[in-house]
Amino acid sequence: MLTAKQHELIRFIQQKLEDTGISPSFEEMKEALDLKSKSGVHRLISALEERGFIRRLPNRARALEVVKLPEDAVMGSPKPAPANDAVSTALTAKAGAPEPANDIIDVPLHGRIAAGAPIEAIEGQSSMPVPAALLGPGEHYALEVSGDSMVEAGIFDGDFALIKRTDNARDGEIVVALVDNEEATLKYLRRDAGRVRLDPANSAYEAQMYEPHRVQVQGKLAGLLRRYH
Repeated sequence: MLTAKQHELIRFIQQKLEDTGISPSFEEMKEALDLKSKSGVHRLISALEERGFIRRLPNRARALEVVKLPEDAVMGSPKPAPANDAVSTALTAKAGAPEPANDIIDVPLHGRIAAGAPIEAIEGQSSMPVPAALLGPGEHYALEVSGDSMVEAGIFDGDFALIKRTDNARDGEIVVALVDNEEATLKYLRRDAGRVRLDPANSAYEAQMYEPHRVQVQGKLAGLLRRYH
């Protein structure tokens, strides 16, 4: 069951596609729904995507496709056929439409991952434009990588790590771990004999072992951006 804002957003996306053949930008969606930030739009998009109402076209940003509509969101067009026919009807209606253009999402940039401060201590410092196609569902933030402890995983000093905010992760995933509520680090997470092991991706460094209560997962790696000078 969709919320009122989710209903409003999917109606707006569908109307924009019908009128122009181009999915609306995040700025247009923010203004249409009277939201304070684009992050609110991103959360609504993610919720609709998880419920199967929309999907992002691969390898492109500003590229949303309405897969199905709630029954009260057809907006004057013929009511979709039931079951699987509803999907094919929605897709056929957009046949021949121009391909959507790219879109950019502003994600919070929290600072340098090896700065030795908790993520919360530097939150809201600035933001960073990121192609929406690099981000999946969920809330994200960016961190500038400092140091060479993850070079064998292809993560270098000065890179920007795109992090999906979460407080749990599976063994073998690269996470942002907050140790003793003081120092944030980007490492492989593994659990070993009742302890938490943070593994670097550089043979010159040793793994770090901690009691579970000393380590808090604050996110896991979702993508990487690199600037070439």
